[in-house]
Amino acid sequence: MFIYEKKLQYPVRVSNKDVRMAKAVLNQYGGADGEASASMNYLTQRFSMPLNETKGLLTDIGTEELGHMEMVATLFKKLIQGATRDELIAAGMGGYYANHETCPFLLDSDGVPWSAKYTQAKGDPVADLYNDMAAEQKARATYEGLIVLTDDPLVKDTLRWLREREIVHFQRFGEGLRLVEEYASNKRYF
Repeated sequence: MFIYEKKLQYPVRVSNKDVRMAKAVLNQYGGADGEASASMNYLTQRFSMPLNETKGLLTDIGTEELGHMEMVATLFKKLIQGATRDELIAAGMGGYYANHETCPFLLDSDGVPWSAKYTQAKGDPVADLYNDMAAEQKARATYEGLIVLTDDPLVKDTLRWLREREIVHFQRFGEGLRLVEEYASNKRYF
């Protein structure tokens, strides 16, 4: 079971509205390499892990990714708040607004809907953990790209925090991979 605290993992603040940036951060909400995909990967893959430690690792990180979705959604909402019709249209978000107003929705910045095809669960613990390490690096790279797209120091602060979590997750998955490989090498076949 989970206990939900009614606060974000890290404060999300913005200096001003920035519709262009709001559109860009959708990549980390509903994009192929975003937080929704990561969460679904890890919470599914946990069932094929041979060790309680790696099951727990995938559950913990998968749950944390849901918290990151909440942060990205909050960032989106704050960046788009108060946008005028002309600002929305200029940023290419007229259609988005018509369908979702200012509600974050599982799309990337090009309007492509999130799909379960973005998730991976091979059922092989080693393959899945390598996939997870790659996913964390792709998310890190996306956050770095987003940091370049904004001049807002408050937005950069949130994005840097999220980027750092991707690095920590990469390291933790590496530790999990080592445990699984040690377990596999000690396995006895009769």
